[in-house]
Amino acid sequence: MKPRILFLCTGNSARSVLAEATLRAWAGERFEVFSAGSQPTGTVNPFALRQLAAAGIAIDGLRSKSWDEFAGADAAPLDLVITVCDSAAAESCPLVFGDFLRTHWGQPDPAAVAGDDHTKAAAFAQAHRIVKARLQALLALPASVWEDRAALKQALDRIGLVQPADEAPQPAAAPHNLPGH
Repeated sequence: MKPRILFLCTGNSARSVLAEATLRAWAGERFEVFSAGSQPTGTVNPFALRQLAAAGIAIDGLRSKSWDEFAGADAAPLDLVITVCDSAAAESCPLVFGDFLRTHWGQPDPAAVAGDDHTKAAAFAQAHRIVKARLQALLALPASVWEDRAALKQALDRIGLVQPADEAPQPAAAPHNLPGH
């Protein structure tokens, strides 16, 4: 049975949706992946959808939904809940209860960025870079860690601090250094 992972935030329109769609695209065969919000906006932010589409990630079926869909007595049990709200900005994170592992991967809300479309798109691109860096770290965890709940919790908490590597352009090789020259 595949581990069931829920990305949880307040509005379920940006960060949690970026994480849900990206992990499903990268490892949907390994995990069942969902997202939800404690106070869902009811719509996925169009900049999140554009960012995912630009990255070649399917956006069909993505929707803003309530945590209530996953918290009811008849809901399938979750294995891991990852909150992505930005507690550093005093954003309230949803409180969740259940017999699942919890970790926090906070990051700024790109939907809260004001400005023109270019500025907003840049905020969503940065949020997605953070999400992707953390998901790469998640996917790199050895299988043995998944069998030890305490070790998994420690590893997941560390992943919440991962930031994308600097994306400085690499200098082009001089033609005389290329093979065949």
